[in-house]
This record gives sequence, structure tokens and C-alpha cells, in this order.
Amino acid sequence: MKKRLVILGAGESGVGAALLAKQKGYDVFVSDGGPIKEKYRTELQENEIDFEENQHSAERILNAGEIMKSPGIPEKNELVKKIRAKGINVISEIEFAYRYKGNSKIIAITGSNGKTTTTALTYHICKTGGADCAMVGNVGFSFAKQVAMHPKELYVAEISSFQLDDIKTFRPDVAVLTNITEDHLDRYEYKFENYINSKFRVTMNQQPEDIFIYNLDDDVTVKTISNYPIKSTLAPITMSKELPQGAYLLNAKMHLKWKTEEMQMSIEDFAVKGKHNQYNSMAAGLAASAVDIRKEKIREALQTFESLEHRMEPVATIKNVEFINDSKATNINSTWFALESMEKPVILILGGVDKGNDYDLLKDLVKEKVKAIVCMGTENRKIHEAFGDIVSLMVNTDNTKDAVQSAFHFANSGDVVLLSPACASFDLFKNYEDRGNQFKQAVKEL
Repeated sequence: MKKRLVILGAGESGVGAALLAKQKGYDVFVSDGGPIKEKYRTELQENEIDFEENQHSAERILNAGEIMKSPGIPEKNELVKKIRAKGINVISEIEFAYRYKGNSKIIAITGSNGKTTTTALTYHICKTGGADCAMVGNVGFSFAKQVAMHPKELYVAEISSFQLDDIKTFRPDVAVLTNITEDHLDRYEYKFENYINSKFRVTMNQQPEDIFIYNLDDDVTVKTISNYPIKSTLAPITMSKELPQGAYLLNAKMHLKWKTEEMQMSIEDFAVKGKHNQYNSMAAGLAASAVDIRKEKIREALQTFESLEHRMEPVATIKNVEFINDSKATNINSTWFALESMEKPVILILGGVDKGNDYDLLKDLVKEKVKAIVCMGTENRKIHEAFGDIVSLMVNTDNTKDAVQSAFHFANSGDVVLLSPACASFDLFKNYEDRGNQFKQAVKEL
């Protein structure tokens, strides 16, 4: 009898897992509560995988041997409650892909901020260093699809807390935790400790020969790390002191110390600028060292990396006003980092779906750097309450075009218009990429 795997959600991760499951001889059924995108529907049909859309048929789901759920489906969903009540094993896509990865190594990167840049940077270093690798998870391909279609010797995976919630045996050779700040609290019963527990699950199955890279300057990580029985070899990064092993910054120089090797590099030579990117570069450099990439290749890669679309991406300069697309800033801390790296007066475009944001964290930087705020979202009340008495110029808009035009109107020569929303994008846009692309289009039309 074939083992029956039911997959909830037919996006990148769901369809990727379905392809791998089919290849491994499972009886697979994919169920999506909404419409399935054309390209994913075609993939399911071409591979003769049974699916349904716009509904979840309980009788076809609750007879599963195992269920893989999309990270987007919360625990409070009625169907998930029924699945839990029946005691059916629920896993995430990274857990499923992990079972079939063979002897390949995994670098798993998680954290509230910086994980996408750190993942892309680590991948770029490993690729430059000649590794047979792929970038998977929240960026690039689904991990399961990569394992099914183009297996590699090394996977550099960006992993969210939601994906970590449903792991059982997943064990990365190198785990990176960039930092922990309040994010997604709506999914964790508004309890910060639940979210912190999720993040530390990345180390749950690690053994002494595995490596855990974490940030010594991140208060939450340092305060809570001793709550977890971590067995792996610790490799910290810091800007505050010298370390015997790990990565640290001293006098504008990065020192990378791993085993018996040490590499030094001036931060002037980093391709990506800003303090947060110095942390990302240290984490990525250390992760690459841990999988034996040579230090001259690490140096070369840190100099040649091109920053990501939608992450502090320069769009254009019009009448000496610079436009920057940071649509990927979907939480307060991302926007804090963006503002922190600004050296010119800022017109800030903020707003979207609020995930329980505490705007107080931004007040000092807003006071110091922001001359006008353009709200772009369906619910702007909290933004007005937070900044109304600090910023005199504030306006509400409900589409990108109006937001860009209002911002341009407020800007003088030498100012920066920064789209760094601090919120999710699901009110007016499909996702943060769609929001960033619409922003870029509106700037071009000015």
C-alpha cells in the first residue's frame, strides 16, 4: 500500500513537495483553499498529480498518512485543528525535502531580518568558491523541487519560523540565526517567547559536529540561548570584541577565524553597505568557511555581490531626488535598518497590513531623518498615532502611483524617497515583489 501524503497549499513549496513525493512513489493529493496559479496547475497536471482548488475536502484530507502544510496556513485554521485532533503527522516542506537529500549538506539561514540577504550572499560565496550548490527555501526554488529535479551537493536554504514549526528530523550542517525581533506575533498568540522558540528550532537536531552561527550583539538571542539544549559547535559574530573563533569587526576590519585559519578584510571592500550588511557579510563569510570555502574566494565574493531586488534597491534619481525600493521591509526592524543607513533627508512611504507593529521603535530615527511620511495601505491609523506629533507632513494614499507622486511633491533636491513599508503587502498587492515592482513602475512614469 502506497503511503498517502496530502499537501495543503499549491504554491512553490506545495507543488515542489508534490513533485518529490510523486517521484518517491507516494500516493499524493494536493488541496488548495484558493485558486491555483496557472504555472503550478500545469505542473501538477503534467505530472499527473491529483489536486483540488478553491476548497478543502475534509474527507479526502483526513485519510492522509501524513500531511505537509504550506507555511502560510496558521494553526488556528479549522482544518488544521481537525488534523491535529486526529493525530495525523504534520510536516513542513523542508522536513520532507530533508528526508531525500542524500549526503548533501545544508546551510539553513533564519532570523527576523537580514536572512534573504545573508542567504543570497552565502550562496554567492559558495558558488564563487566552486561549490555545487543551489539557493532554496523562501528565495529561489522550493527545496523539495530542487531535490527532485536537480539535486546538489550543498543547499543554502532560507527558512522561516513557520517552516521550522513543523520540522521533526531536519538537521542543518550549518545553522545561521541572524537576529530575533518581534515579527509575526499574530501567528504566535502574540507571545514573543513562542516566536523565539520557533527560531531556535533550527538547532534542535544539530550534533556537536554541526555549527550554529549566531549574533552576540542581538539582545534577544543572547538572553535566551541558554534556554535551549544546543549541542552544536557555537560560532558567534560580533562588532563589540575579539573572538577566538567566529567573526568580529574591529577598526573597520572583518576578522574571520575558523579552525586554524584567519582571514581579514576591510569593510570598505564589502559590496553591500550599511551596518546591517556588515553583520550579514560576517554571517555569510563564516557559514562559507564552515563548509570549507577558501578564504580568497570568500574575499572575492564579498566584493562582487550585487544586492537584491526589493531590498534597498536604487530605482532612479529624478531632479536630484533619489528613489529607493525597500519593499522587502515587511516588519519594523527592517525599516529601522533602512532608515539607519540613510544619510540624506527622507520622505518615507509606510504602511500595509500591520502584524502587531510597535512603531515606537522607529520614533527616534524618524525624528532625526524623516521630513514627510506617505501612508500607503488600507489601515493607517496606527502610523498617524505614532508619528503625528513628530512629522508635520503626512498624507494617506491607497495606491502606489499616488504614493510616489505625493512623495515626489514633498521632496526637494538632495532628498531620498524611501519605500520601506514595515508591513506585509497583502492589502493592496499580491506580495512584496508586486509592491516593489509597482513602485518602480510609478517612479518611471514620473
